[in-house]
Amino acid sequence: MIYTVTLNPSIDYIVHVEGLKLGDLNRMTNDFKLPGGKGINVSRILKRIQAESTALGFLGGFTGNFISDWLKKEEIQTKFTSVREDTRINIKLKSETETEINGLGPAISNEEMQELKQALSMVSAGDIVVLSGSTPATLRKGFYEELIQIIKDKKAEFVIDTTGKDLLNALPQKPLLIKPNNHELAELFDVTFNSAEDIFPYGERLLENGAQHVIISMAGDGALLFTKDGTYRSNVLKRPLKNSVGAGDSMIAGFVGTFAKNNDPVEAFKWGIACGSATAFSDDLASVDLIHELISEVEVEKIN
Repeated sequence: MIYTVTLNPSIDYIVHVEGLKLGDLNRMTNDFKLPGGKGINVSRILKRIQAESTALGFLGGFTGNFISDWLKKEEIQTKFTSVREDTRINIKLKSETETEINGLGPAISNEEMQELKQALSMVSAGDIVVLSGSTPATLRKGFYEELIQIIKDKKAEFVIDTTGKDLLNALPQKPLLIKPNNHELAELFDVTFNSAEDIFPYGERLLENGAQHVIISMAGDGALLFTKDGTYRSNVLKRPLKNSVGAGDSMIAGFVGTFAKNNDPVEAFKWGIACGSATAFSDDLASVDLIHELISEVEVEKIN
């Protein structure tokens, strides 16, 4: 079984306004609301590629009910921990430029943290747990490490998709996959990249530090996969870009869902590229039809 953990989910409220004028009355031309949160996005894409998952995390209030009801309609299994305060709302304001206003997230009590840890303790050997995204401001430092310890004790695998110290601290525990983009990687090592070749030593260093597989996404320049057997590069699929939100989560879902079935990182990488690209070309997360249309266009070359 695959489990996803979203510690700070949201409703993503997407608003389109033409000619936004600050300090004046603006009228929406279009708006829609979607369940948000990186692990939740992973579960939604896993469902599209016929890989079952159970979504865990903190949900609270009427906003939490919106997310829970949405996932129920999509027939995604959940085991969320209820919290007293409302799940946050993130505003994605799309005009001539795109502006995001993200909510703070609820305060999480020690009792609620313990309940989530108890829910995670149901994992067993061979399962994969995807830990994704930011943490609520009130969550104690090192909480990801506490969750990783539970996963390791159960002899399950984990993927971690976050940045900074949480990512670096997870590396010695040998994550199945990490997926920083090129900007996050540069920030992690305090360097500047001028070409894809500049990235190679740092992808290798992440393997040396413990990661089993590393994907570095490079937006319009494709993506790199680093494994113990070699380094691979994907081509760039061409369609009009509609949506950057959730593309990285979709890439992780494509990789994990495929790898769980066949243990082949290169084939999993291809599905990751197809799923991530399909979301980038869609208003919401990728549809199954577009994923299957794109998979035949993905080309992966071994470069080292």
